[in-house]
Amino acid sequence: MAVVMSMGGLLAVVDGIFVGHFIGADALAAVSLAFPVVMVLSALTTLAGGGMSSLMARHLGAGERAAAGRVFAGAHGLALAISLALAALWAVAGTALVQSMAAGNADVAEQAQDYLRITMYGAPAQLMLGLHADALRNEGRAGLVAALSVLVNLFNIGANWLAIVVLGFGISGSALGAIAAQALGLALVLGVRGRSETLLPLSVLREQSWLQAWSRIVRLGLPLCLSFIGIAMVASAVMLSLRLRAGADYAALIAAYGVVTRLLGFAFLPQMAIALATQSIAGNNAGAGRNDRAQAGLRLAIAAAFAWCLSVVLAGVFAGTTLGGWFSADPAVIDAVAKILRPMMLLYASSGPILVLALYFQALGQPGRTAALTLVKPWLLTPLAVLTLSAAFGVKGIWLAFPLADAVILLLAVMIGRNALRTSRLCAEQP
Repeated sequence: MAVVMSMGGLLAVVDGIFVGHFIGADALAAVSLAFPVVMVLSALTTLAGGGMSSLMARHLGAGERAAAGRVFAGAHGLALAISLALAALWAVAGTALVQSMAAGNADVAEQAQDYLRITMYGAPAQLMLGLHADALRNEGRAGLVAALSVLVNLFNIGANWLAIVVLGFGISGSALGAIAAQALGLALVLGVRGRSETLLPLSVLREQSWLQAWSRIVRLGLPLCLSFIGIAMVASAVMLSLRLRAGADYAALIAAYGVVTRLLGFAFLPQMAIALATQSIAGNNAGAGRNDRAQAGLRLAIAAAFAWCLSVVLAGVFAGTTLGGWFSADPAVIDAVAKILRPMMLLYASSGPILVLALYFQALGQPGRTAALTLVKPWLLTPLAVLTLSAAFGVKGIWLAFPLADAVILLLAVMIGRNALRTSRLCAEQP
């Protein structure tokens, strides 16, 4: 799963390099403005796939393949309904939304609208591919998902290079390359499932209703979905604060923040991979009555996530200028990337272990604890800290808001995790 998610992050980084160097700074700003909307789409993908995974893993762990098939079919219906709703919403409000985000910059607004139009109408490919990748992971085929992910993301990089650099499609080429790669990935996973004798057969999608289990999928997938929407809220709060406080440096800081979001997006995906692997392992073992194995997996995953996040901290603190130079030749953008990363990295090493703990609780069917660990920070702590500290200290306060929010959520995670795991251990020791 780390290979899978890292390839997706590598794609985002390479795509940002293509956009920044071959299209221009306005295109990089347009992609940055589109980031909150793209994160909402990612959130809706996790709503269907994450909720399905919690149910599916426990059914498979208990040997209930028929029940797992019903959940699998229901998740397809939910994904289709989400896709139709997105298309309708974009047709009604897409143009107005982009223009308000662009703050009067017509060129940036036009490019962002072209990018998002293709992304929104191509959403079914992303949602369905996410479902099938999650299903394969829960069926113990993470290695296969990793191999397919490498292939699809390399194809996506090649398609983006062709569309942006060779054919000159501009920012639309980035979105078209992504949709083409997702369609290829979906065709490949359908082909694998259709020929397999051990995976859930494709026939369950014909035999079972696509309208069942929606409420359970949504209930279990909602905390993780809302955490992704929370990331979009944080980005929106940062952009609003920059608009109010940055003055003449606004364009450079928006472009630099876009670079940082891609870099931290790359850093986040391996954390999510470790957390998703923990989800599958914990769900299967809990379904089989092996809570001891579930907790052993949790401890290992927390250690791995911390090690990864610590390496990200070192890169962000000591190599910020180099990283900024990958995306832009503008000295102002490069310098801003380094200045943004240093304060944001202060307590970043705690984020991975907290995410692992959250998805552990989600796998056990405890959405309340998952919500506390995944929603408080992006929905409340970070936006509030960004707006408050920026008002008090200007642009510098925006970046100091992130470690402040990290400190509060770390204390909350320690309290929730210690109490929950102690209770679970005592229950397991009772005769």
